[in-house]
Amino acid sequence: MMILGLVRWMQPVHGYDVRRELLSWSADKWANIQPGSIYHALRKLTEEGLLRAVATEQVGARPARTTYEVTVKGEDEFETLLRNSWWTISEPADPFVAAFSFLPAMPRAEAAAALRNRANLLRAGVESMRASLESDWVRNRKPAHVGWMFELWSARAEAEMTWCERIAERIDSGVSYLPAELDEAQGWSGWRDGVEPLDTNAE
Repeated sequence: MMILGLVRWMQPVHGYDVRRELLSWSADKWANIQPGSIYHALRKLTEEGLLRAVATEQVGARPARTTYEVTVKGEDEFETLLRNSWWTISEPADPFVAAFSFLPAMPRAEAAAALRNRANLLRAGVESMRASLESDWVRNRKPAHVGWMFELWSARAEAEMTWCERIAERIDSGVSYLPAELDEAQGWSGWRDGVEPLDTNAE
């Protein structure tokens, strides 16, 4: 969707300009678009009939540059992808969530320290993003709506920072969650006793 949308917006456009625009938006950080994959994506979209190569030119010793446009099929695909993303919620897979599900495997002190470190890393990312918005973004007159998108990213990061610090405090306070503590944890035994055992004889 990102590649199709940018070609549609800037067409006719070289792959180099698509790459430069995406990187100026820091799309490699929030859209999982790696710089080295952009040219491959352009070729693949062309093979699929979503883009059309309209010209290839070479200036001096520079590599040849191909100019792209969106086809009618590409327009339809972009519209479909765009509206699916606007009108539905898709939760991205987060390796941290998988790791957090095994919290009891981590020593208390390390778990709390790791959560606080995660909060610090998120805070550094937010500060870096804000600095970019206040300087480079304004100077280069990037689209305002992309700046608003970074506001969303910052808000999510700040919410996760708060959560990390709150859970780290709970872990430090001694709240029971480790397997050896569960039998003594208030409410846990009662909950477990209320769970009906699986019927191994059921067909």
